[in-house]
Amino acid sequence: MQLKFRHKVFLTLLLNSFVVVVCLLLISGYFASRNFENYINKVEAERLKALAQVLGQEYQKSHSWTSVVTPDLRHWLEMMGRGPHLHDRGRGGPPPLPSAPPPVPHLGKNIKPEHLPPLDRHFSPPPGPPPGDLFGPPPGPPPGPPPEELAKGPRLRLFDAKKRPLTGTGPADLDHYQLKPILVDGQVVGWLGRRKLERLTNPLDVEFLRRQSQTFYAIGGVALLLAILVTSVLSRHILKPVQELAKATRALSSRRFDTRIAVRTSDEFGQLAADFNNLAQALERYEQMRQQWLADIAHELRTPLAILRGEIEAMQDGVREMTPEAVESLHFEVLHVTRIVQDLHDLSLIESEAFRGELAPVRPLEVLDETLKSFSPRFESQGLDIEAPDRDLQQVAIRADAGRLKQVFANLLENALRYVRAPGVLQIFAELKAGRLVLSFEDSGPGVPEASLPRLFDRLYRVDKARSRAQGGSGLGLAICKSIVKSFDGEIAASQAPAGGLRITITLPVLAG
Repeated sequence: MQLKFRHKVFLTLLLNSFVVVVCLLLISGYFASRNFENYINKVEAERLKALAQVLGQEYQKSHSWTSVVTPDLRHWLEMMGRGPHLHDRGRGGPPPLPSAPPPVPHLGKNIKPEHLPPLDRHFSPPPGPPPGDLFGPPPGPPPGPPPEELAKGPRLRLFDAKKRPLTGTGPADLDHYQLKPILVDGQVVGWLGRRKLERLTNPLDVEFLRRQSQTFYAIGGVALLLAILVTSVLSRHILKPVQELAKATRALSSRRFDTRIAVRTSDEFGQLAADFNNLAQALERYEQMRQQWLADIAHELRTPLAILRGEIEAMQDGVREMTPEAVESLHFEVLHVTRIVQDLHDLSLIESEAFRGELAPVRPLEVLDETLKSFSPRFESQGLDIEAPDRDLQQVAIRADAGRLKQVFANLLENALRYVRAPGVLQIFAELKAGRLVLSFEDSGPGVPEASLPRLFDRLYRVDKARSRAQGGSGLGLAICKSIVKSFDGEIAASQAPAGGLRITITLPVLAG
């Protein structure tokens, strides 16, 4: 089954939240258990320290463990009133009855047995039945350490100065015991050992950790439910701009170019919406230009074709005679149609960049000189002067196509011949600015209205359509110039000339060296 994008986003966010919650639960549970064990070890270490101090005081009386330690450490501890908390289950036998506690020996001046905190919470004996109970102990395992822990030996053992066991039975593996030195006058007279626990065995501790784990799991479940809710809302919020964009794209593909998306944020989605609006605006503008272009082409071709048809039909009907003047008129209209078709072909060829592979170093001023020589007789016959640029920049080269560059110059000169009034002048200037060659063509007028300047390079645009057609223009010359100059990585612009005419400025990048 193919998942939709919104489902993928929802599952991605949910999986991320689930992984985070699980990791938090595992890490919290691990450190809670670890820190709790460290806490238990520190508490028992403090108790062990206090008991070692008591044993040191007792040893100091006789300087011997024989008179201090009875055959069973359990019995000795019971003498201090601590026996029920440290019952040595490894030795067997029931603990003494609380109703007949043994006498307590003297423990010194500073520390009394009743001031000592309980030493070992892990080895408290289970509350078994009193002697003579006919029913025996209650069913189920007794609280306290499991049998495998008891099998490793007594929980507490007393060792002499050479770490030989004085209590308990059997040899003692010192690696399994945490030893606390018993000091008398700064000398080690014995060691009190507490067997290390591999895991918690006290029922209260285990129950505490179990309840902590249940709390963690409950918190994790609530967090996961909240994550599902937040992920659902968040995924809808994130995907809303995408859905709007998809809807607008479908509208755009249906040629509804007036479609726009409201930009509500400044993030990536807002930038995407703004880019979509720019795209829709550009497509709308291009569509309008395309429709206008088709209408203009139809108009340009319809007029000469209508004239040709009318004159030919008039000749066929005998209304008009076949005279040289009639043939010349037909020839003029055919040339006009041919010029339009040729200009359209050139424009499509230039915009397709079919000749970009033919670009090579070219000296533009030399190409300009050749073009001026071919146009000089026509300028002189119409009473127009040409002021050519200085030859200081004659060796400047650009990367271009010489034939297309000559076509640009020819179109500009052709426009000057058509529209500049005699007597008039065309001034051409050349200069270098920041590694670019700037060519300016300024005529003496008449000029172009300010409102028409931005549209001079549009296809089939004419300032005066009637006069342009009478002079044989197709309205594509400047559009061709713009496409050619752009293909050379250059720029072309129109402005008002100081003399009152039109200024065309061409900027082309210069080759290094």
